[in-house]
Amino acid sequence: MHYRVYYLFERSGESVSSASALEVSSREIREQLLPRLQHEDDYLGIIDHADNTLQILREPGSIRYWVELPIDAAKASYGRHMDLEEVDRLIRELPSVFDREAIPGLQYRPW
Repeated sequence: MHYRVYYLFERSGESVSSASALEVSSREIREQLLPRLQHEDDYLGIIDHADNTLQILREPGSIRYWVELPIDAAKASYGRHMDLEEVDRLIRELPSVFDREAIPGLQYRPW
């Protein structure tokens, strides 16, 4: 399955804005983009076919990731912490449309 992605990889200075998102497969996300989340300012956004966004951010000083479904209008998100194995599995099994039921254990978090 293919999705559009945007990202920032601080170390290499590479970035793609959400307005210029690139189309890639879930396999490319897992194998080429996810491993590049190394710095605490790095992030990866994945946009589904209905324009919903799943964001993955590296937790500062940790090997955990914050995975969230942002809700811009509410200035909040539904998210949870995951380790690399959980994130990899999530991306491998991504549905064509993201929603809260697709990712168990999400909690509401205002910005």
